[in-house]
Amino acid sequence: MPKPADAEQLLLRLEWTVIRRLDGLLHGDYRCFFRGPGIDLADLREYQYHDDVRHIDWNVTARMQTPYVRVFNEDRDLTAWFLLDLSASLDFGARVKKQAVSAQFVGVLARLLTRHGNRVGALCYGSSVDTVVPARSGRRHVLHLLHVLLARPVTKPAPTQLATLIDHAARIVPRRSLVFVVSDFISAPGWEEALGHLSLRHEVVAVRLSDPLEHELPDIGMLLLQDVESGEQLFIDTHDKGFRQRFAELAAQREETLRDSFANAGVDALELSTDSDLLDALLRFAELRELRSRATSGGGMPAHLEARQTREAGRP
Repeated sequence: MPKPADAEQLLLRLEWTVIRRLDGLLHGDYRCFFRGPGIDLADLREYQYHDDVRHIDWNVTARMQTPYVRVFNEDRDLTAWFLLDLSASLDFGARVKKQAVSAQFVGVLARLLTRHGNRVGALCYGSSVDTVVPARSGRRHVLHLLHVLLARPVTKPAPTQLATLIDHAARIVPRRSLVFVVSDFISAPGWEEALGHLSLRHEVVAVRLSDPLEHELPDIGMLLLQDVESGEQLFIDTHDKGFRQRFAELAAQREETLRDSFANAGVDALELSTDSDLLDALLRFAELRELRSRATSGGGMPAHLEARQTREAGRP
């Protein structure tokens, strides 16, 4: 059984190889990852130089014929929850298991959040929701969370009901939070609707774990495959080019279905593969969040406001 020292070693490695490099590349600004949950409209006032154009109230601006911005009271205390699918299918990977990638992701994001005073909690699902780690802050709490993940025994084969995990979170997470659903989304149907309902109250990010062998089979001859959740076994011939092509086509269809499900639920999605670099994946995700935020705000600074800002700044 893993010891607390194993969690310490994992977190130290992540701090040196991922978190420190993120600090350098993002200059410590993680607003692209988490935008904050508790924002209430406090007032309206005229636009001023350096104001965030995303806060412009275009209806009031049209009526007053001058730019007005919304002023918010922001609750800076952020609470994040990790909904962790640790079912039998996560104990798979050609080189690195999906469950190991899940633990690395949790370690990085939990440490980024807690070192700024935010709180993180977790719900763990094996064949049911069997563990709840209350939301707390601090490095020691991150170590406790990692130890819970590393010390878990291998889950016995059973069909995954991801909707059970999502519905449980909807009941016990009281206030608006940032929620990461970390799973391979190999599950019985029904989780799509539950995910959509969860996103109505919380800011939800779907963290999808995968392995290259789930997308394309190598040509290595006869194989005995076993479904880790049902126990069903099947002999296949990977020399058969037609079979490999059909497998890849079905995998591509599943990818498209998952993307549509995430879009219909209104959640952002982060893809984590067992053969990809966690830092690169997080940077791509940060860029996606930033681009989406700009698109939501109307694509940037309007031309007449940009001209006014240039004049006030005294630039030629």
